[in-house]
Amino acid sequence: MDTQTLTYIIVGITFALYIGIAIWAKAGTTDDFYVAGHHVPPLANGMATAADWMSAASFISMAGLISFMGRDGAMYLMGWTGGYVLLALLLAPYLRKFGQFTVPDFVGDRYYSDAARTVAVICALFVSFTYVAGQMRGVGIVFSRFLEVDIMTGVLIGMSIVFFYAVLGGMKGITYTQVAQYCVLIFAFMVPAIFISILMTGNPVPQLGFGAELADGSGYLLDKLDGISTELGFGEYTAGNKSTIDMFCIVAALMVGTAGLPHVIVRFFTVPKVSDARLSAGYALVLIAILYTTAPAVASFARLNLIDTVSNAEYQATPEWFKNWEAIDLIAWRDKNGDGKIQYTAGNAFEGKPDFRDEGKGASGERLLRNENGPSDNELYIDQDIMVLANPEIADLPNWVVALVVAGGLAAALSTAAGLLLVISTSVAHDLFKKMLLPNITDKQELMFARMAVAIAVLIAGYFGINPPGFVAQVVAFAFGLAASTFFPIILMGIFYKRMNKEGAISGMLTGLVFTSLYIIYFKFINPDASNGENWWFGVSPEGAGTIGMALNFVVAYVVSQFTNAPPKDVQDMIERIRVPRG
Repeated sequence: MDTQTLTYIIVGITFALYIGIAIWAKAGTTDDFYVAGHHVPPLANGMATAADWMSAASFISMAGLISFMGRDGAMYLMGWTGGYVLLALLLAPYLRKFGQFTVPDFVGDRYYSDAARTVAVICALFVSFTYVAGQMRGVGIVFSRFLEVDIMTGVLIGMSIVFFYAVLGGMKGITYTQVAQYCVLIFAFMVPAIFISILMTGNPVPQLGFGAELADGSGYLLDKLDGISTELGFGEYTAGNKSTIDMFCIVAALMVGTAGLPHVIVRFFTVPKVSDARLSAGYALVLIAILYTTAPAVASFARLNLIDTVSNAEYQATPEWFKNWEAIDLIAWRDKNGDGKIQYTAGNAFEGKPDFRDEGKGASGERLLRNENGPSDNELYIDQDIMVLANPEIADLPNWVVALVVAGGLAAALSTAAGLLLVISTSVAHDLFKKMLLPNITDKQELMFARMAVAIAVLIAGYFGINPPGFVAQVVAFAFGLAASTFFPIILMGIFYKRMNKEGAISGMLTGLVFTSLYIIYFKFINPDASNGENWWFGVSPEGAGTIGMALNFVVAYVVSQFTNAPPKDVQDMIERIRVPRG
């Protein structure tokens, strides 16, 4: 059976499963819609949290980043897993003890201020929409390649599925759908990794195959990658190129951003007891580690197979997978020297990204693109987001494995998108309407507002999927920077520093949000030519800007709180009660 037919069958079965679960777990109350009635068992919550967490960035893009960045890509592994340790130790049990629905709920009540709640809602929307842009791009990439539709159609299909189970089931439906999605995505990620590890190293455990000798006797995997990469001008695969300060700031922003992400934090409001919050964080960390410890191996396998397959290969003899990805504009080649071979070396093949409007065919059969040739001899452009999806095809695995990876990529993107859309809807319906604008609305009316907010959020998310602002993992990294610079400081100080007041929280959040947003927007969108390291503050890249924003948030919040009135006594007493994670 061909790949496309198998893809339709496997993806169709998984989508039917998700929709069936959504119907079974339909939310009937706001409690069900926002926090699944506080009835989710720790293991199920750990699986749902892992699926919510392992987004398109983790499944599709992270191994692609490591493939192209080498050792520097490890910062994503360290940051995204380390954040769960912070979350389990410093935040999860205390926020569950607080017992509300959302992060803005905590901010508004802890800082006894609707202004603080409004700022928190704005921050939650900034973070969630930035993050969901990456998920929708992932959905578009998967659908456009494997269902042979354009990216717009792919995004519309994904929007429809997410809209159905997010609107119908709320947190209750999303939670149990995410349990199923975790099983799908982890199976889809591990099966090809095990296959390729056996083929390349003879070892069925990818984490061990990563450091093993190659089955053909040509040496160790990483040694061979180092040699080939150096030969092609990329530098050693296992050598780091980023400065220590930039690496530290990116890892810190990812770690602290993880602990401040509203769609992750809200998961710990769904368990029955405070102790279950810490336990489910532990389960989530173990379940996430299965994929995260495998990703470096997948990245290395894909990189070596890619180079062996395409470097200096005759274009007319390239395998079908190459032309399939070229047809949907995620691989591009221009024969600069006219030899009919693909010259893959360091440097940009085009000036910026290639413009994928067809001009016809070149003398060597390649597609001709409108962008000018890049300044280097490199002739090949590869979108790094395709590495995991193309990996089974590059390794010539069976068609059913390719189809399984498609289902896994969709499960990863859709599970996180659903969690983010729920955060957006609760921020609007619960924190904005119920708590501030229309406090007298009934539960039924609030539920209606929440579902309307999901519908509007789906449309905005779809726009970002069709017009993405960057690679999946890059976009998601910006969301982490925003979460690190806004939520983490005021949640942490709100729990452990009784003197922290509303003036300090509001000024700190705004400082972090404004600085980090402007830093990212300036260097990535307004003046990307200045983003070469020389113009960065203290040598910190936009991906690490959240760490500076977080530090500014802490400093501003603390200083302002010292020169303004202390919180009321009842608020300080509430903090004392929250600090004891029992009950």
